[in-house]
Amino acid sequence: MDRYIGLDAHSSSCTVAVVGPSGRRLQSQVLETNAKVLIDFLKTIPGTLHLCLEEGTHSHWLYEVLSPHVKELVVVAVGRSAGSKSDERDAFGLAEALRVGAIRTRVYKGLGEWEQLRELTRAHAMVVSDSVRVQNRIKSLYRSRGISTAGKDVYRSSSRETWLDKLPEKVRPLAQILYAELDAVRTLQQRAEKEMLDESHRHRISRILETCPGLGPIRVAQLLPVVVMPYRFTNKRAFWAYVGLGIVTRSSSDWVRTQDGTWARLPVQQTRGLNRNHNHTLKQVFKGAATTVIQKSQEEEPIYRHYQQLLDGGTKPNLAKLTVARQIASIVLSMWRSEEVYNPTKLYKTA
Repeated sequence: MDRYIGLDAHSSSCTVAVVGPSGRRLQSQVLETNAKVLIDFLKTIPGTLHLCLEEGTHSHWLYEVLSPHVKELVVVAVGRSAGSKSDERDAFGLAEALRVGAIRTRVYKGLGEWEQLRELTRAHAMVVSDSVRVQNRIKSLYRSRGISTAGKDVYRSSSRETWLDKLPEKVRPLAQILYAELDAVRTLQQRAEKEMLDESHRHRISRILETCPGLGPIRVAQLLPVVVMPYRFTNKRAFWAYVGLGIVTRSSSDWVRTQDGTWARLPVQQTRGLNRNHNHTLKQVFKGAATTVIQKSQEEEPIYRHYQQLLDGGTKPNLAKLTVARQIASIVLSMWRSEEVYNPTKLYKTA
């Protein structure tokens, strides 16, 4: 007999809910976020097991360790709970959605050959974050002494003595420590970038996608282990939604106190905007790619011409940029499926 399991995972604990084939709630339990504990729990459930959990910090390793113990394991894009937050309600909701076939956006987690690249992109992102943190501390030190630090000259090795001379003598040792830390982090960043790109270039599709305007080797390396395979998206709009570039209509209203002291609800207002549930890495990749195309492309590049046409037609620059990001995402999806390099003369279906 089938059993449908929803798992709401957090750093220290997981809420697990089980429903039967008719939808009857069988049990729920809070467990430690621990591989052995979760596997032991699954072994106590009779029948054929189907498990569903949301994409998040723990979804990758949960997929790897739990897959052998269930018939089906589905990872879904993060959803927003209506009303008050309840881990038990969320877990039962995941189980029920899996039971009735209401899972809309499945996230492919069978990384396989992409596992190494995913870990290397994580390491690279952490080192880049460390580099930015040290740079901000350096600028903060100068600004706290009333010294302007516009641009990146303050970080350059060739200019450091000039900058250090601007500081009071008692403060210079701290600046020198920060510069030494920056040098060390930059060395690690170069190593992390090289290892990440070497691994990315082991895959033929990497070189193909790098020919897309605005992407480049680093952005391609970042998107590969997230997308994994293009065929899991039924169309470009499903991909836009996962990336965070889909357009949705939201309804909202508020309550006001009337003259007689009672509360009344205002008319519902509808607004349009980007979908909130998405993969943040991919959104940064494609928005960054759009920025690169807009700033560095030539007039003969079709994507740049499209951007200019949008501006000429009265579209606001930020909205035109989002349109370009969607266009690039669509082109990437098409290139990956066809395994063909970018062709500026080809009419890609991006609208």
